[in-house]
Amino acid sequence: NQIKAIRSFISQRVDYIVFAPVVETGWETVLQEAKEAGIPVILMDRRVDVADKSLYATCVGSDFITEGELAGQWLAEDLERRRAADDPVNIVVLKGTEGSSSQIGRTVGFGTEAVKHENWVILEQAFADFTSAKGKEVMESLLKKYKDIDVVVSQNDDMTFGAIEAIRESGRTVGVNGDIMILSFDAVKGALDMVAEGAINVDIECNPNQGEYLLRVIDMLEADETVEKKYYVEEDVFTIENVTQELLQERTY
Repeated sequence: NQIKAIRSFISQRVDYIVFAPVVETGWETVLQEAKEAGIPVILMDRRVDVADKSLYATCVGSDFITEGELAGQWLAEDLERRRAADDPVNIVVLKGTEGSSSQIGRTVGFGTEAVKHENWVILEQAFADFTSAKGKEVMESLLKKYKDIDVVVSQNDDMTFGAIEAIRESGRTVGVNGDIMILSFDAVKGALDMVAEGAINVDIECNPNQGEYLLRVIDMLEADETVEKKYYVEEDVFTIENVTQELLQERTY
């Protein structure tokens, strides 16, 4: 569908094409068509995996590897305060859409931090498609398979909502002082409400407010200025300590 839409934009001779690729691979042909038509392509939020980087002008979005690393670093610091250094930590990971930039980056980033800790055991990593329904379904399966899960790393808030529902229905508790720690990504308002309540231990922000950055890049291209290949939006890490009522009231997403 995205390839079909891009070809439609090319046929309309638009000035710029901005899109968020659902997966990283398979874009060479259509991006080459856009290049030959003289239409700059700007990637938004996610990346493409192409050998020829000239097929797109620039990319505006999140640093997904850093997001994964931040989750791992936060977990290490929190466990250091609450557990003996050699206590085993059993972890399951709910991964998003297979092949998407966010799934790949967050998996790599968290994995980079996890291997630094010999007592961290990743019991399983399972795809749950970034949806609440699939998150619940996969979490139910993992709870039946593993009786000693300490940490759930869920690669977006929608999957987290489903996972928490499954955990609670199993008779276990979540979050701060709960049976199972919850690490989530995106930091949408509904999830931040749960961070404030202590149900989610930490939420790594994925900032969707990228329009201002995109407009700035287009202005630069219009002025024939040189643009960088990547522009990362600012993001934060949220816990019960820094999620205030003022923040929740001001949240736009």
